[in-house]
Amino acid sequence: MGDGPYLVLTMLGVLGTGVVAGVFCAFSAFVMRGLAALPPARGVAAMQAINVAAVRPPFMLVFLGSTVLCAVLTAVTCVAWPDEGAVASLVGGALYLCGSFGTTVVANIPRNDRLARLEADSAEAAAYWPVYVRGWARWNHVRALASAGAALAYLLALIG
Repeated sequence: MGDGPYLVLTMLGVLGTGVVAGVFCAFSAFVMRGLAALPPARGVAAMQAINVAAVRPPFMLVFLGSTVLCAVLTAVTCVAWPDEGAVASLVGGALYLCGSFGTTVVANIPRNDRLARLEADSAEAAAYWPVYVRGWARWNHVRALASAGAALAYLLALIG
């Protein structure tokens, strides 16, 4: 792969997608299980608070920054087509852009938006909560695996 800006971008790609994979993995491994074990009103209220906290700069910088970085890496790879690691870099970009960012937009955010409109202690929230947890967690597993796969692909791009 050589050195220079492309190397630095790819290293940042490993780091960013890896951090996001870790966040999503934590949610899949224990956060959602813990929330699901709570009474529905408490679980809904806790997840509503988490969803508000998630859209603040610390996480958004990593999540959206990695999205922009992956898009840039994909474009640069298509234009420059380095001798080594090009295919792995494109795979990393596709995994993150489609599997992590895309899944977030089409699967997780709509569920979060619906949950946000509910009163935590309402019957509607109690009925929706198990459906939300199952669907949200299922798509979160996809995001975690896609983000980890992207980190691995970028690492493979680095070692050629």
